[in-house]
Amino acid sequence: MTVTSYVDSPEARLALQQRTLGVVMASQVFSGAGLAAGVTVGALLAEQMLGTSALSGLPAAVYTSGSAAAALTVGRLSQRLGRRAGLTAGYAAGAIGGAGVVAAAALDSVVLLLISLLVYGAGTATNLQARYAGADLSGPSRRGRAVSAVLVTTTVGAVIGPNLVAATGRAAESVGLPALAGPFALATVAYAVAGTILFVLLRPDPLQVSRLLRTEPAPAAAGTGTPAPRPASAGITAGAATMVLTQLVMVAVMTMTPVHMRAHGHDLSATGLVISLHIAAMYLPSLITGVLVDRIGRVPVAVAAGVTLLAAGLVSAAAPEDSVPLLCLALILLGLGWNLGLVSGTAMITDAAPVDRRARIQGNVDLCIALAGAGGGIASGVVMAATSYAALSIGGGLLALAVVPFVILRSRPAAP
Repeated sequence: MTVTSYVDSPEARLALQQRTLGVVMASQVFSGAGLAAGVTVGALLAEQMLGTSALSGLPAAVYTSGSAAAALTVGRLSQRLGRRAGLTAGYAAGAIGGAGVVAAAALDSVVLLLISLLVYGAGTATNLQARYAGADLSGPSRRGRAVSAVLVTTTVGAVIGPNLVAATGRAAESVGLPALAGPFALATVAYAVAGTILFVLLRPDPLQVSRLLRTEPAPAAAGTGTPAPRPASAGITAGAATMVLTQLVMVAVMTMTPVHMRAHGHDLSATGLVISLHIAAMYLPSLITGVLVDRIGRVPVAVAAGVTLLAAGLVSAAAPEDSVPLLCLALILLGLGWNLGLVSGTAMITDAAPVDRRARIQGNVDLCIALAGAGGGIASGVVMAATSYAALSIGGGLLALAVVPFVILRSRPAAP
């Protein structure tokens, strides 16, 4: 069936949307493992190679900086050549970066480590941009659920990845590599498989088909499910602000949690458990979040994101140093707050962005998200070294509350 044949056949469009979701979801299982494995031990590897915990937030800053550049590149490549080309290129770069990190750990080369982490960040950006591919062919009333379907399948790999830290570490040591190189070897394979799935199966391209349609209903307001006379830029700004603030806070607290746990005697298994539950909470609630976004509106869910992140910060600060259960709870809340912000913000962006510029706008927004993550990653180590993990957690929670007034103000209907 040709691309143009989908224009006149609603049944064919529905079948294509379902097939597209299936392909993207399959790739997300593998990319989730690649993302989570590196996140779990990145700060620990840097601390080991640099010899100080003050710079242990540097890996998150570097790979999120790489994610920023990749977000822009993947978005523009997708705009020109379609989602298939953009997402495949992004995952290929992530796999190359993961292999470089393994080589850097083997050679004990800090320079190679930082360069490789920069490239590895492309996998993170691509993992996030895949959610837009799931929404390209969805109507406004089902966009939240389409985004959520893509995110929730990431949970499978994201939960498996951190729990393979110990096993991949032993495998790395058995071939003469440092234990912390093992998870990055897993990430290399996982990103390569994700890219291959998209390259082979994502046909026809959902973004190219959506350009031919251009007859979708008026975009929904960011706070309700009905059309509202607001400028498109207001919805884009509201969605971007929601995702930027939630990303900054989430990355800052998540990055320092493994360092905090190691400093107080917790082993890699405990750290892997906490991070795997955190990443599960980032993605697993998506099916419910998507329904809420579509039924009660974008803004109420975005407000809930800010409140949930504040709760996460308070629980993190109050948790005793030896309490793994309370740290698990805090990181679950942190992941849930991020999820609420990502799904609601993505729906706002997709509602407001014209289809002929959609991928480019989405890439620009994800660039801002990645830069926020980079800032949060590098600042987290400095803040924690100067104050404490508790201060970092509370500060992050208070910052997340800025989502509430901003999104409410930006989502008000324009005056006649």
